[in-house]
Amino acid sequence: MDDKSAYQQKLEARLDQWRADIDKLEAKAAEAGADARLKYQNEVKALRAKQDEARKKLEELGAAQGAAWKDLKSGVETAWDNLGKAVRNAADRFS
Repeated sequence: MDDKSAYQQKLEARLDQWRADIDKLEAKAAEAGADARLKYQNEVKALRAKQDEARKKLEELGAAQGAAWKDLKSGVETAWDNLGKAVRNAADRFS
């Protein structure tokens, strides 16, 4: 397995974990009172948007030819960092 494939698999696994975390937060939002539910739903919506952005970056990385994927790596890592922080922050607020 080359570096790009290993990197993609690592990112896919992390994205799958975040998807599960967001699903859990969405379930908590559904159980919350009306005011809190609206706030949580908005937060989940923002997380889903960040998740979509991260997915698109991963797709760009997958489409990159040769060593060009390394040029995209910093953009992918920025999207990953943003999503990871957002999921952690939301989980803390939902607790």
